[in-house]
Amino acid sequence: MAPAPQLVSAVNGVAITPSLATPAHSLRTPGPSTTFTSSSGRQSRRGSSRSSSRSSRSNRTARSARGRLGAGLVSIPQVPYRDPSTAVLSDPQVPERERFCSSCGTPVGRGRDTTPGRPEGFCRQCGSAYSFIPKLTAGELVSGQYEVLGCLAHGGLGWVYLARDRNVSDRWVVLKGLLDTGDADAMAAAVAERQFLATVEHPNIVKIFNFVRHPDPRTGEQVGYIVMEYVGGASLKELRSQRDAVGNLAPLPLAQGLAYILEILPALGHLHSLGLLYCDFKPDNMIQTEEQLKLIDLGAVRRMDDEESAGFKTDGYCAPELETEGASIESDLFTVARTLALLTFNFDYRSAYRYTLPPAAEVPLLAAYPSFHRLLIRATAPDANDRFASAAEMIEQVTGVLREVVAAQDGVPRPASSTVFSGERRTFGTEPDQWPTLPAPAVIAAALPIPLVDPTDPAAGFLATNAGGDPKMVVAALEAASVSSPELTLALVRARIDAGDPAAARTELDVLEASEDADWRITWYRGLAALAAGEMSSARAFFDTVYDLLPGEAAVKLAFAAAAECDGDAATAAALYERVWRTDNAYASAAFGLARTRLRDRDIDGAIAAAESVPASSSHHVAAQLAAFGAQLEGGALQRTHKYLAAAGERLTGLPLDPEHRAWKSIAVLDAARELAVGQPIPHSLTVLGCRFADTELRRALEAQYRTLARLSPDGTARRDLVNRANAVRPVSWV
Repeated sequence: MAPAPQLVSAVNGVAITPSLATPAHSLRTPGPSTTFTSSSGRQSRRGSSRSSSRSSRSNRTARSARGRLGAGLVSIPQVPYRDPSTAVLSDPQVPERERFCSSCGTPVGRGRDTTPGRPEGFCRQCGSAYSFIPKLTAGELVSGQYEVLGCLAHGGLGWVYLARDRNVSDRWVVLKGLLDTGDADAMAAAVAERQFLATVEHPNIVKIFNFVRHPDPRTGEQVGYIVMEYVGGASLKELRSQRDAVGNLAPLPLAQGLAYILEILPALGHLHSLGLLYCDFKPDNMIQTEEQLKLIDLGAVRRMDDEESAGFKTDGYCAPELETEGASIESDLFTVARTLALLTFNFDYRSAYRYTLPPAAEVPLLAAYPSFHRLLIRATAPDANDRFASAAEMIEQVTGVLREVVAAQDGVPRPASSTVFSGERRTFGTEPDQWPTLPAPAVIAAALPIPLVDPTDPAAGFLATNAGGDPKMVVAALEAASVSSPELTLALVRARIDAGDPAAARTELDVLEASEDADWRITWYRGLAALAAGEMSSARAFFDTVYDLLPGEAAVKLAFAAAAECDGDAATAAALYERVWRTDNAYASAAFGLARTRLRDRDIDGAIAAAESVPASSSHHVAAQLAAFGAQLEGGALQRTHKYLAAAGERLTGLPLDPEHRAWKSIAVLDAARELAVGQPIPHSLTVLGCRFADTELRRALEAQYRTLARLSPDGTARRDLVNRANAVRPVSWV
């Protein structure tokens, strides 16, 4: 028997591939194909609520529309629409290697020696009938309405057909068989049970038009079919099927993979909002047509409260608890993350890493993009309670990670307001007179962003009117409040930390953690309390945990970076600061932190570049220029290189400083130049602040600056000291 032809483009997501042509089988049968799971023996269905302090919270609902594919962050190549008439198979056959019993999964219909296998018959293992011959033929009219044109592909439940709807303007439709029970009453019940799918309306979900029954021409038994819209394009499995130079599957670009997932998550969220679970998400079941992405094949969709129907799973994608606890929102999102991983890098997802991910050491992509790695780890956590609780929550973090990835790849920041955190309450480490000294940890803790207040909390209105002021007065006001709520407790925790009482804040957190209102914000505030108390290792551990939970949030990476810097780990801090600043220029503290940590690592040019990256439109631009000036001074001292001092003088000339500050900065440059000029030949053409690198000229310039400061000083004692300094530095002369 000749093998069935491979489809060039997918049609409603079904192509003749080993994983799709293999029929569904029971849990007892191993293999990579889609399988049915039984509801019997299931323990208890989890709710989506979270009570652990490690769990995450989102105040945002799923979006109804996201605009064009790519979310405005990445350009996705279009996939041309395929004319349905060209998709019909001329000789529909299922290769023998892809024939399995739908009941027990045993290979069937296989030939021996030169004798081809029979395309229909009975399984020798369990006795169930099998048939790989199409039930419908070209020209056949199904339910008096749908004229069959031919077969498109073979899937887990049999052949998929192209037809015309003679009752609705000859529109193209796809007929897909329902599970063949061999029982007419059971089939009628199955058709009635699936009618709810016709009510699902979403731009990213294939439209179900109808459910019909039609007699098998050979047996006369009623066969159920789902009638859906035709979606011609390419499945993500097909887009992922290209090969590289050495023959390995070529992953999709990371930004493209994230954009696909970001586009399709609202569709899953819509199903969840209707009380439905998709259950069998994978690259095969998403089709791109031009700039549109659609979720197709709703055959596995079930109600969340359905404890009886057989479920579906695909090895390598499904969650580990599916066989014992059943499907849930968390297990749906597990399959989404597994799909994202398979789209973007190669790994043994069916065996060695069936439910887990390979370490970053084995996958360069994971090592290069830690936030992406953490996103996958959370969504595929072994304990479903540690995963994302909703599609909307996952959307926020995927969006943040995508912004970070795209910004890293093209160097263009992708700023956006967080729906989880406020902006920086104030910047830290930007004071010109203190740079590059790191501020005290308590100062940093008071400057970091904070989680946004839940607007539905009973105390939200009260907190909006008591958001600022002296921390001790805020504590008093909150303690006297007539309302009680989780947000009020967290506000009190924050005020106690800002007031310098982290111990009292921890006591409040202990009480809240023991309540039903506990969530990830407890871990965040424990990190702030530890930072304010100078307990750096604890602060790092808490912020690291929140980073695991919210990998797309810049505020978390900023806090983690600050704790690492305070702990003396400049390398970790620099990487995190750079990640934040490169993605969103609203976090000015990250730019100064990056410059500071690079300078500590003696990367002078890197420190200068970080400071110079603060745009002229920023209110911190002058402070950043002074930081670059300071890095150039440090470069002159550390590397004994005159170019840094000359550049520092040029930068100082263009800064809008008052005369006193300019004089002091000029003295710093001239002093450094004097030390450098001693015993070192320097080109005569090179100057600093208009002086050649010669001791006499530099002394005269220093004398002038001190006398300028003396004239500006209102204090007599200070003025005499400055005059004495001027006299001490002036060149020796006979006059």
